[in-house]
Amino acid sequence: MSKEQKVAIITGASQGIGSALVKAYRSRNFRVVATSRSIEESGDRDIAAVRGDIAKPDTADRIVATALERFGRIDTLVNNAGVFLAKPFAEFTLEDYDHNMGVNLAGFFHVTQRASAEMLKQGSGHIVSITTSLVDQPIAGLPAALAALTKGGLNAVTRSLAMEFAKTGVRVNAVSPGIIKTPMHAAETHAALATLHPVGRMGEIGDIVDAVLYLEAASFVTGEILHVDGGQHAGRW
Repeated sequence: MSKEQKVAIITGASQGIGSALVKAYRSRNFRVVATSRSIEESGDRDIAAVRGDIAKPDTADRIVATALERFGRIDTLVNNAGVFLAKPFAEFTLEDYDHNMGVNLAGFFHVTQRASAEMLKQGSGHIVSITTSLVDQPIAGLPAALAALTKGGLNAVTRSLAMEFAKTGVRVNAVSPGIIKTPMHAAETHAALATLHPVGRMGEIGDIVDAVLYLEAASFVTGEILHVDGGQHAGRW
């Protein structure tokens, strides 16, 4: 096994954007540790599947241990796992709060802390998180306070870690999508969801993959929140 081949960890990797990211990183000759609650082995010896709840610290331990034991290094972490719940603020339950905080924030914290420790030893690495443009441009009629609370935290910590790690060789960025055509959105909702973007369409999974791969290659970019949202963040429409 050559330790020179780069290794990416991708969370929320069983479907949608995460599954597409696994394929994209493999196409660029990365070995991949793919993780989600329901991930299955792929048959590709350069993909290691780790099943578990990303909100739990023991899952993060197993993800990082798998990367090091199977592939010997960690070069990239894509924090793609996330949940989104649109509901009036006064109607959120404690269970809603715990679930959103667990997946969106604790999930980021545990795996990023462990993976970044290995990157800092190595002197290089890239961390990229998937957030949402609703943080910057809330939409009337789409109440999403828990998304703002949790994904807004990811935007803030992206900038904070970019500064903390700036001279270490470890870059930290985020991609901030609009509403993307994934399995979580039924086809009959697409026409209405398209109107929530100034360009008049939903985003495609490939739009987000392209943004992540741009950041992967952009060695002079860190602390960036890259909006891929059909213009949502730019103003009112």
